[in-house]
Amino acid sequence: MHLCQAQNPGERGQPRAPAPPHAPASEFRNLTPQDAISVFEIEREAFISVSGECPLTLEEVLGFLGQCPELSLGWFEEGQLVAFIIGSGWDKERLAQEAMTRHVADTTAVHIHVLSVHRHCRQQGKGSILLWRYLQYLRCLPRLRRALLVCEEFLVPFYLKAGFKEKGPSAISVGSFAFMEMEYLLGGLAYARRNSGC
Repeated sequence: MHLCQAQNPGERGQPRAPAPPHAPASEFRNLTPQDAISVFEIEREAFISVSGECPLTLEEVLGFLGQCPELSLGWFEEGQLVAFIIGSGWDKERLAQEAMTRHVADTTAVHIHVLSVHRHCRQQGKGSILLWRYLQYLRCLPRLRRALLVCEEFLVPFYLKAGFKEKGPSAISVGSFAFMEMEYLLGGLAYARRNSGC
Protein backbone atom coordinates (compact mmCIF):
# COMPACT_ATOMS: atom_id res chain seq x y z
CA MET A 1 0.00 0.00 0.00
CA HIS A 2 1.58 3.25 -1.13
CA LEU A 3 -0.80 5.96 0.02
CA CYS A 4 1.02 8.35 2.33
CA GLN A 5 4.67 9.22 2.23
CA ALA A 6 4.67 11.18 5.48
CA GLN A 7 7.76 10.37 7.51
CA ASN A 8 7.59 9.29 11.09
CA PRO A 9 9.77 11.46 13.38
CA GLY A 10 12.42 8.71 13.58
CA GLU A 11 12.67 8.28 9.80
CA ARG A 12 14.50 11.48 8.89
CA GLY A 13 16.79 11.12 5.95
CA GLN A 14 14.87 8.29 4.29
CA PRO A 15 14.01 9.07 0.68
CA ARG A 16 10.44 9.94 -0.25
CA ALA A 17 8.77 8.75 -3.41
CA PRO A 18 8.51 11.54 -5.97
CA ALA A 19 5.13 13.25 -6.27
CA PRO A 20 3.15 12.79 -9.46
CA PRO A 21 3.85 15.60 -11.95
CA HIS A 22 1.95 18.78 -11.13
CA ALA A 23 0.50 17.38 -7.88
CA PRO A 24 -0.26 20.18 -5.41
CA ALA A 25 1.47 19.91 -2.04
CA SER A 26 -1.89 19.74 -0.25
CA GLU A 27 -5.36 19.56 -1.78
CA PHE A 28 -8.92 19.06 -0.52
CA ARG A 29 -11.43 17.77 -3.06
CA ASN A 30 -14.50 15.60 -3.49
CA LEU A 31 -13.72 11.94 -3.99
CA THR A 32 -14.55 10.02 -7.16
CA PRO A 33 -15.07 6.30 -7.84
CA GLN A 34 -11.42 6.26 -9.02
CA ASP A 35 -10.41 6.99 -5.40
CA ALA A 36 -12.41 4.04 -4.01
CA ILE A 37 -9.55 1.56 -3.64
CA SER A 38 -7.34 4.06 -1.78
CA VAL A 39 -10.31 4.98 0.42
CA PHE A 40 -11.08 1.35 1.20
CA GLU A 41 -7.45 0.47 1.99
CA ILE A 42 -7.18 3.34 4.50
CA GLU A 43 -10.57 2.49 6.01
CA ARG A 44 -9.81 -1.23 6.27
CA GLU A 45 -6.48 -0.66 8.02
CA ALA A 46 -7.99 1.87 10.43
CA PHE A 47 -11.06 -0.09 11.46
CA ILE A 48 -10.20 -3.78 11.12
CA SER A 49 -7.34 -3.43 13.61
CA VAL A 50 -9.66 -1.81 16.18
CA SER A 51 -13.09 -3.37 15.70
CA GLY A 52 -12.72 -6.11 13.12
CA GLU A 53 -15.42 -4.38 11.01
CA CYS A 54 -15.26 -1.84 8.19
CA PRO A 55 -17.99 0.81 8.23
CA LEU A 56 -18.27 0.48 4.43
CA THR A 57 -17.49 -2.35 2.03
CA LEU A 58 -15.65 -1.56 -1.20
CA GLU A 59 -18.96 -1.90 -3.07
CA GLU A 60 -20.62 0.59 -0.69
CA VAL A 61 -17.72 3.03 -1.09
CA LEU A 62 -18.10 2.79 -4.87
CA GLY A 63 -21.86 3.21 -4.55
CA PHE A 64 -21.70 6.35 -2.42
CA LEU A 65 -18.91 7.91 -4.50
CA GLY A 66 -21.00 7.24 -7.61
CA GLN A 67 -24.31 8.50 -6.17
CA CYS A 68 -23.22 11.44 -4.01
CA PRO A 69 -19.55 12.39 -4.53
CA GLU A 70 -20.42 15.94 -3.43
CA LEU A 71 -20.93 14.59 0.12
CA SER A 72 -17.35 13.30 0.34
CA LEU A 73 -14.08 15.10 0.95
CA GLY A 74 -10.54 13.81 0.55
CA TRP A 75 -7.28 15.35 1.72
CA PHE A 76 -4.43 14.69 -0.68
CA GLU A 77 -0.77 15.44 -0.04
CA GLU A 78 1.51 15.34 -3.07
CA GLY A 79 -1.22 13.47 -4.94
CA GLN A 80 -1.70 10.75 -2.29
CA LEU A 81 -4.89 10.36 -0.24
CA VAL A 82 -4.11 10.85 3.46
CA ALA A 83 -7.58 11.33 4.99
CA PHE A 84 -11.20 11.28 3.89
CA ILE A 85 -14.84 11.61 4.87
CA ILE A 86 -17.74 9.90 3.11
CA GLY A 87 -21.32 11.03 3.62
CA SER A 88 -24.72 10.37 2.09
CA GLY A 89 -28.13 12.02 2.19
CA TRP A 90 -30.64 11.06 4.88
CA ASP A 91 -34.29 12.08 5.30
CA LYS A 92 -35.32 11.19 8.86
CA GLU A 93 -34.78 12.83 12.25
CA ARG A 94 -32.64 9.95 13.56
CA LEU A 95 -30.35 7.52 11.80
CA ALA A 96 -31.64 3.98 11.30
CA GLN A 97 -29.87 0.77 10.28
CA GLU A 98 -30.83 1.36 6.63
CA ALA A 99 -28.87 4.65 6.71
CA MET A 100 -25.69 2.58 6.65
CA THR A 101 -26.22 1.57 3.02
CA ARG A 102 -28.73 4.07 1.58
CA HIS A 103 -28.42 7.51 -0.01
CA VAL A 104 -31.48 9.78 -0.09
CA ALA A 105 -31.13 12.54 -2.68
CA ASP A 106 -32.32 16.14 -2.23
CA THR A 107 -32.62 16.08 1.55
CA THR A 108 -31.62 18.45 4.35
CA ALA A 109 -29.37 16.05 6.30
CA VAL A 110 -26.08 14.34 5.56
CA HIS A 111 -25.09 11.09 7.27
CA ILE A 112 -21.32 10.99 7.83
CA HIS A 113 -20.43 7.33 7.41
CA VAL A 114 -16.71 7.42 8.01
CA LEU A 115 -13.82 9.75 8.78
CA SER A 116 -10.47 8.01 8.43
CA VAL A 117 -6.81 9.04 8.37
CA HIS A 118 -3.94 7.03 6.90
CA ARG A 119 -1.91 5.30 9.63
CA HIS A 120 1.29 7.25 8.83
CA CYS A 121 -0.58 10.55 9.16
CA ARG A 122 -2.38 9.99 12.47
CA GLN A 123 -1.80 11.95 15.69
CA GLN A 124 -1.10 15.08 13.62
CA GLY A 125 -4.53 16.72 13.96
CA LYS A 126 -5.53 15.82 10.41
CA GLY A 127 -8.87 14.31 11.47
CA SER A 128 -9.92 17.52 13.24
CA ILE A 129 -8.77 19.70 10.35
CA LEU A 130 -10.55 17.57 7.75
CA LEU A 131 -13.77 17.50 9.79
CA TRP A 132 -13.69 21.30 10.17
CA ARG A 133 -13.13 21.74 6.41
CA TYR A 134 -15.93 19.29 5.64
CA LEU A 135 -18.44 21.04 7.91
CA GLN A 136 -17.54 24.43 6.36
CA TYR A 137 -17.97 22.88 2.92
CA LEU A 138 -21.40 21.44 3.84
CA ARG A 139 -22.57 24.92 4.84
CA CYS A 140 -22.05 25.99 1.24
CA LEU A 141 -24.28 23.26 -0.19
CA PRO A 142 -27.89 24.30 -0.82
CA ARG A 143 -30.60 22.80 1.40
CA LEU A 144 -28.33 21.04 3.90
CA ARG A 145 -29.20 21.94 7.50
CA ARG A 146 -27.57 19.24 9.62
CA ALA A 147 -24.96 16.48 9.72
CA LEU A 148 -25.53 13.22 11.59
CA LEU A 149 -23.17 10.42 12.58
CA VAL A 150 -22.82 7.53 14.96
CA CYS A 151 -19.66 6.82 16.92
CA GLU A 152 -18.38 4.73 19.79
CA GLU A 153 -18.47 6.31 23.25
CA PHE A 154 -14.72 7.03 23.33
CA LEU A 155 -15.07 9.30 20.25
CA VAL A 156 -17.88 11.45 21.68
CA PRO A 157 -15.46 14.08 23.12
CA PHE A 158 -13.76 14.44 19.70
CA TYR A 159 -17.09 15.23 18.03
CA LEU A 160 -18.31 17.44 20.90
CA LYS A 161 -15.16 19.53 20.49
CA ALA A 162 -15.99 19.90 16.78
CA GLY A 163 -19.44 21.30 17.65
CA PHE A 164 -21.62 18.20 17.49
CA LYS A 165 -24.32 17.56 20.11
CA GLU A 166 -25.28 14.17 21.52
CA LYS A 167 -28.67 12.82 20.47
CA GLY A 168 -28.38 9.73 22.67
CA PRO A 169 -27.88 6.02 22.00
CA SER A 170 -28.25 5.05 18.35
CA ALA A 171 -30.58 2.42 16.93
CA ILE A 172 -27.67 1.36 14.71
CA SER A 173 -25.48 -1.53 15.77
CA VAL A 174 -22.67 -3.40 14.06
CA GLY A 175 -22.00 -6.79 15.59
CA SER A 176 -21.68 -6.25 19.34
CA PHE A 177 -20.81 -2.55 18.99
CA ALA A 178 -23.24 0.07 20.29
CA PHE A 179 -23.05 3.69 19.18
CA MET A 180 -23.98 7.21 20.21
CA GLU A 181 -25.74 9.42 17.67
CA MET A 182 -24.36 12.93 17.16
CA GLU A 183 -25.76 15.94 15.30
CA TYR A 184 -24.20 19.13 13.93
CA LEU A 185 -26.53 21.97 12.91
CA LEU A 186 -25.56 23.67 9.66
CA GLY A 187 -28.65 25.87 9.23
CA GLY A 188 -29.13 29.51 10.12
CA LEU A 189 -25.80 30.51 8.63
CA ALA A 190 -26.85 32.82 5.79
CA TYR A 191 -24.39 35.48 6.96
CA ALA A 192 -21.53 32.98 7.19
CA ARG A 193 -22.45 31.62 3.77
CA ARG A 194 -22.59 35.10 2.24
CA ASN A 195 -19.12 35.92 3.57
CA SER A 196 -17.38 32.59 3.09
CA GLY A 197 -16.77 32.60 -0.63
CA CYS A 198 -19.40 29.88 -1.23
